[in-house]
Amino acid sequence: MELNWLEDFLALAAGGNFSRAADSRNMTQPAFSRRIRALEDWVGAPLFDRSSQPVTLTAAGRHFAPVAQETLRRLAQGRGEAAAAMAAAGRSLTFAATHALSLTFFPDWLRGLESGPISNTDPAAIRLLSDSMQAGEEALLQGHSQFLLCHGHAAVANRLSADRFIHLKLAEDDLVPVSAPDVAGRPRYSLAMPGAGAVPHLAYSDESGMGRIVTALLPRRTPALTPVFISPLAGVLQAMARDGRGLAWLPRSLIAADLEVGRLVPAGDADWIFAVDIRLYRPRATLAPVAEAFWQRLTG
Repeated sequence: MELNWLEDFLALAAGGNFSRAADSRNMTQPAFSRRIRALEDWVGAPLFDRSSQPVTLTAAGRHFAPVAQETLRRLAQGRGEAAAAMAAAGRSLTFAATHALSLTFFPDWLRGLESGPISNTDPAAIRLLSDSMQAGEEALLQGHSQFLLCHGHAAVANRLSADRFIHLKLAEDDLVPVSAPDVAGRPRYSLAMPGAGAVPHLAYSDESGMGRIVTALLPRRTPALTPVFISPLAGVLQAMARDGRGLAWLPRSLIAADLEVGRLVPAGDADWIFAVDIRLYRPRATLAPVAEAFWQRLTG
């Protein structure tokens, strides 16, 4: 079905005359008639009663007319909105970020950039899409964001292949195994506890980037952990760890205050702490001018 068939249909419905409708559509009557017939074939029913002059709509035609009008109206509206969105996107910076970095790193990082790259590129808006690593990857792959802020590790691959995406290391972070303290201030659950299955683990689900890192680095280590709670959100695991439900690997950037006041305590020595990067990913393909200018100021 072609959109101009809908315009042909509405022109004929308004005037009831093939010749005048064809003239209004700047085509010959035979060509116009063929397009009306093609539309009727597509709908699967006659739309006009040709036995009288002027021609009138059949029952099927009367039902189809508001559908045709609404379809054309919505398409015109959508085209205008898409053009407006494209114009706005060209003057905006859109970041996808994992939940943990959205709460901790991103606000301070953005504040530090306010007198530098961001103000100089003068975006119309800064947009933040806060979700899991998996959702952030999808946003970047589908072009719904220009940048992805996430944790990364050299030993752990993600969906952003090097032939299509590049990244900049912004900072360093640690994934620290932590637990609520006991009455003596020692970890309630520790990686030094005897018994292979003795440690309740507050684990990340598969869509979590930090979960991928922990999963990749843990197989070389003992003891085995017993998952007792699973979530993609570091903030949820943080709350469960504070509540004494188990041990979790949490980013130091998220739990610094908890460690400082003793709400959480390290549950393993330095060998159990996983050093990670905080990275900003972008496509290799050229972005909108404001995004390119922002990247150049970050890397220049």
